[in-house]
Amino acid sequence: MSTIRRQSIISSIVIYIGFAVGMINVYFFTRENLFTADQYGLTQVFIAISAMMQALATLGMPSFIFKFFPYYQHYLPDQKNDILSLSLMVSLAGFVLVAVGGWVFKDLVIKKYNTNAPELVNYYFWIFPMGFGLTVFSVLEAYTQSIKKPVVTNFLREVQWRLWTTLLIVLFSFQVIGNFGVFIKLYVLGYPVAALSLLIYLAAKGKLHLTFSISKVSRRFSKKIISFCTFVYSGMLIFTLSGVFDTMVIASVLPNGLAQAAIFTLAQTMTSIIQAPQRGIVAASIAHLSHAWKNKDIPTLQKIYQRSSINLLLFAAGIFTLIALNYTEAVYTFNLKPEYALGFSVFIFLGMAKVIDLGTGLNAQIIGTSNYWRFELISGIVLLVIMLPTTYILVKQYGIIGSAVATFVSTSIYNFIRLLFLYIKFKLQPFNAASIYTILIAAVCYMLCYFAFRNLHGFPGLLIRSVCFVVLYGWSIIYFKLSPDIKPVWQSLKKRLGIMLHN
Repeated sequence: MSTIRRQSIISSIVIYIGFAVGMINVYFFTRENLFTADQYGLTQVFIAISAMMQALATLGMPSFIFKFFPYYQHYLPDQKNDILSLSLMVSLAGFVLVAVGGWVFKDLVIKKYNTNAPELVNYYFWIFPMGFGLTVFSVLEAYTQSIKKPVVTNFLREVQWRLWTTLLIVLFSFQVIGNFGVFIKLYVLGYPVAALSLLIYLAAKGKLHLTFSISKVSRRFSKKIISFCTFVYSGMLIFTLSGVFDTMVIASVLPNGLAQAAIFTLAQTMTSIIQAPQRGIVAASIAHLSHAWKNKDIPTLQKIYQRSSINLLLFAAGIFTLIALNYTEAVYTFNLKPEYALGFSVFIFLGMAKVIDLGTGLNAQIIGTSNYWRFELISGIVLLVIMLPTTYILVKQYGIIGSAVATFVSTSIYNFIRLLFLYIKFKLQPFNAASIYTILIAAVCYMLCYFAFRNLHGFPGLLIRSVCFVVLYGWSIIYFKLSPDIKPVWQSLKKRLGIMLHN
């Protein structure tokens, strides 16, 4: 657990650095007199569509790497390990099919988006380089995490990619980039650059082993691999579609769709801050989960499950309430376009969905690395059946808030089904008394800070509310010892601070 804890903490720090850079980018995207709401909305729709391309093109290869890497590593020397070569070749072939499909159905896309999102139509083919870069990066990312180097992939995905955007914003603001057309064409290169960087890293570390001969492990497990990838591929499509469907629907069906997508995306971006620790813990835990299932080590699985649940819930509840305290005030204080304040209700529903998702721990990863990975597809189908029609109907009737409500409802049902499955099948469950205390403490701290400082506005209000909440919430977590990981982390922090002060 100490290895997972250390890598999770480092990964989370890297991810939050990335989010800090990302929030600087969001500030410049949403402030007055630099980018229009349509232009910001276009960048976010590009991300959504490229994510869908990646899910279609990879054909389940990242999950294949996570699941079977321990077997390849055990039975093959590095030079004959063909798991990366096989994954890259399949994914590249998949992307060719996606690109052909995008060309064939371009008229349908144009017809769907031409009225409410004409800018998307103008730059339609520039989505493909972005999707290609994300496809290659996703395969390399899964491989790098499987060799237990999650910090590198988190840096490239969360920090470098956003720094690329920051550089473009700076060049655009100083008119080195003369118009938005040039900006968006350079913007799409962020993921190809990240993929190239990871390729260079693996080569420099001597971990880039490419072979074009099929190994004995691939032949031996071929039927299981094909069966696994078929099911997981379907599940990944469902999961990715559920994550980007709302943005795509908003852009296509609502009047002034890209501007509405921009308001929705700002709220969605704020909720992604809540999710940041999950990425770090998943990246650090996935290889350990695979090995635990391989060794049939149920106690280790339960330990990781419960630790991940309380740690993620502590982060999620705290960050959600902190942002909720300051959301609307921050829009006006930082001179963002006033219409972005309309996203507060969206943030509340999306934020609660994230708290539920994180608070239920690594249930998706535990199921996905087990022999019951098919259940991920079943639960994913349930999610899709609920989310897609609900999102479309509620968006048309209630606008962007309808999409947020649909996400909250479907996410709650989705996680409940997975919780129930793991408990019935393996007697694994993530909760204890600390889970209830965490929710209560977050609610009490929120109310105290809200009512005490609700009449404070501007930067003083933001600062005082935030500091007060962080101190109250942090002290409560330490005092009540809500997580077994709090004590060693706190002692390590005090030790490092003591050394710094002593020096």
